[in-house]
Amino acid sequence: MRRLLALLALYLLAGTPWAAAAEPVLVTDISQHRIELRQGFTGAQLLLFGAIMSPDGANAVRDYDVVVVLEGPAHPMVLREKRKVAGMWVNAEYTTLRSVPSFYAVVANRPIRQITDPRTAAIYQLGLDSLQLSPSDSIDPAREAHFATGLVDLMQRQGLFHQDDSGVTINGGVLYSARINLPSSVQPGVYTAETFAVRKGRVVASAIARVEVGKQGFEKAVADFSQKEALAYGLMAVAVSVVMGWVAGRLFALF
Repeated sequence: MRRLLALLALYLLAGTPWAAAAEPVLVTDISQHRIELRQGFTGAQLLLFGAIMSPDGANAVRDYDVVVVLEGPAHPMVLREKRKVAGMWVNAEYTTLRSVPSFYAVVANRPIRQITDPRTAAIYQLGLDSLQLSPSDSIDPAREAHFATGLVDLMQRQGLFHQDDSGVTINGGVLYSARINLPSSVQPGVYTAETFAVRKGRVVASAIARVEVGKQGFEKAVADFSQKEALAYGLMAVAVSVVMGWVAGRLFALF
């Protein structure tokens, strides 16, 4: 009887929050927490690394996958499709997307579709085909997929969207590392690097690190002035253009 009661107690405890707390612990960090956009900036490479340990911190957690997502600030975007009419390219259909990340990179230790199912990938936005772009107008799924595919292709060609299904290295069953390149065209803002530990198709742990990308020096001063004194900045830009045009004209007249 005592043995039966003991087994019953273990069974009940297995379904309590105490047992759920026995999930692995994810420790993560990033090589740079601030990137300065100065004149001549050609891009940067971020190293994301960490470890997944058991709750007691003693043993490595085996049989897990790692997916790392680096995402830049989101903003609305009007996406237009061009068509050739009578020999000329004109704007045809368009849609407005409410939440387009200015930068998105996802890396994993193996193909994401082998790591988890499409539903889980959509919930955590794991993969280029799982991005939630939030179209503002009501469009049918086929048209939405058409515009999403076009946007992803455009951003990939600009180096702002990237997916690498073999970009994460796991060493010794506990340590992981990944490298993500930022192109020179990245926008300022706070970038979020989120790491997911996936086991048997389920996200069992996650951790977030942030990177601040901002302008410094003369570039920052010009950007701040253009935002705070928009009218004065516009008048100054026109004045500089007129002066430069006059100087160029005088120089050409001398030769």
